[in-house]
Parts: sequence; structure tokens; C-alpha cells
Amino acid sequence: MAELNNYGGMPDEGTLTPVEQAAIVLLSIGEEPAAAVLRCLEREELLELTQVMSRMSGIKVDTVKQALQNFFDDYRQQSGLHGASRSYLKRSLDLALGSDIANSVLNTIYGDAIRPKMARLQYASPKWLADFVASEHVQMQAVFLAFLPPALAGQIIEALPQEGRELVLLHLARLDEIDRELLGELEHLVERCLAALDTQSASVEGVRQVAEILNRLPTNRAGMVELLRAHDPDVVSQIELSMYDFFILSRQTEQTITRLLDEIPLEQWAVALKGAEPALRDAILTAMPRRQAQSFEDLMRRSGPVPLSRIEQTRKDIMAAVKQLADAGEIEVQLFAEATAE
Repeated sequence: MAELNNYGGMPDEGTLTPVEQAAIVLLSIGEEPAAAVLRCLEREELLELTQVMSRMSGIKVDTVKQALQNFFDDYRQQSGLHGASRSYLKRSLDLALGSDIANSVLNTIYGDAIRPKMARLQYASPKWLADFVASEHVQMQAVFLAFLPPALAGQIIEALPQEGRELVLLHLARLDEIDRELLGELEHLVERCLAALDTQSASVEGVRQVAEILNRLPTNRAGMVELLRAHDPDVVSQIELSMYDFFILSRQTEQTITRLLDEIPLEQWAVALKGAEPALRDAILTAMPRRQAQSFEDLMRRSGPVPLSRIEQTRKDIMAAVKQLADAGEIEVQLFAEATAE
């Protein structure tokens, strides 16, 4: 404790000094444990700390939680304890505090500890993760999803068996604070998952990769596509869909987009641009005369919600027309975001 003045962990945006945080910790643990700590201090430290303790009153719960969390963050980093520190902190906090503050602090500490491990799971296939947790009880599946990014969690939900998905989401919606036992179960699940993941082979998107390669071929792209088609027409159809992704329209010249607007009815554009990225919508609207753009936006508003399946099919129809015009040499299509220089 001779280094009291250096204690501070992560101050709450500078509102608490290291000594004030130490004072809160001592006030929280009770008279006898606090006295044992004070006996270890030098005279100047003792005077400074007790003066701060005497002036404290009406401390907010959030301030206490922050000070305790900072203390235990420092403790975990400097003690060298890992697995055993959880049970030690549980017993110590229960004896010292015996309150909701103790539970909240401990839950926050171990909730933060599990996040780096969960982050590693983002590189796994959502289908593989869904298969791995499918046998877990619904509550554990919900806790597992709670610590993942929403996009990945949504893909895992989609890959879980259809029966029972709504129960997982319901349990997830009801989560607030997760108790220590459940966090312990989650940690064991994640460790098993990571261990199994290390034995898995890597996955790649072959079709997408070939499409990106073909898009960058400087010459005879069409000839290479036809050579591939002779071997496997089905896979080439998938490659061409990936090559002519709807979003590539956002990088086309105004001249090309104007030609497409002349060729493709506005009603199709109104459907295809539902939910599209702002950059793509802006590219299409910019190519229209002002009055036409205003009429088009009115048309989109009047059309209301559109099923995703119809949107996807309309986009495919538009890109088929784009490919046909490009193959006929009527338009030039930029298939990838080429580097530029001033």
C-alpha cells in the first residue's frame, strides 16, 4: 500500500482521484478490513486517505460501482490470478458488501473478460457456430448471442433449427444482468468452441473470389468466362451473378447510368432501390433530371413496403439487362473499384 498515490486504474472520466477511489473501496469493505489496510499505510498516506474518507457523503451507486470495478480490474491485471480469482472475488465481495453493488461489479468484470474470447468466434462460420450451440439449453443460447455482434447473431439464429428460434430471441430480449454462474457456463462453452474451432479447416468464398479475379483481368475476360462455362455452366452462372452485383452501379459513370435509365422502366428501379445503400441511390438520382428525380422519389414512397424476394429478383433482372448491354458493347461497365490518382 506504499504506492497508494499511484492507484487509480481507469478513473471515471477524471471525476475521481486515485485517493478518492481508494477511499470508496475502504468505505465499502467495512470497518475491520478497512482498519487492516490502514495499518499498512505510512503516516502521510493515512492522513490523506482518512481526510478524504471523512469528507465523503451521499456517494452515488454508479460512482461506487465504478471505483470498485477499477480496483478489481487492477487487481486482476497485477495479481497473476486467472481462473481462481473469480471464486476469490466472489467470496470476498459477498463477505465485504453483500449487496447488489457487489453482484453488479462482479458481473461487469467477467462480462468484460469474456468479450475478447467471443471476438475470436467472429471468424467462424455462422452455420458451424449454430450447430455447436444447438444442443445447449435456450438460456445459454441467448447468453451466447448476447455477446456477439448483431449481424453474426442474426446469421446464427437463421442457421438454428426453425423450431425454437423465437424462444431464443425471447430469452435474449429478457436478459438484463447475467449472474456469475451463467457467465461461468458461457466461458466453458466458449473455450470448448474455440478448442473445436482450432481443428476446423478454413472456409473461403470461391465463387466470389473468382468473380473478383475475372473483374480485374485486363484482357479477354469474356473468353475466360466461356472457357469456364464449357467445364461447368452452373458455377459460371453463379460467378456471373457475383461479377454483376447490383452495388457496382454506384461506381458507373453518369453516361452509363443515363443509358440504363433509358433502357429500364422507372417502376423497376423503384423496387430495386428499396433498402439500397445511399451511395447507390444517390448515383441513380444524380443521373436523372431534377423533375424526374422528384417524381421518382414520389413513386418510391407511394410503392410502400416490398417483399425482399421481389427486390432481389428485380435487381437480378436489372443486372441481366446491364450485362446484355455490356456484352453488346453499348455501355462500358466498371466491375471493380479501380484505384485512381489526381
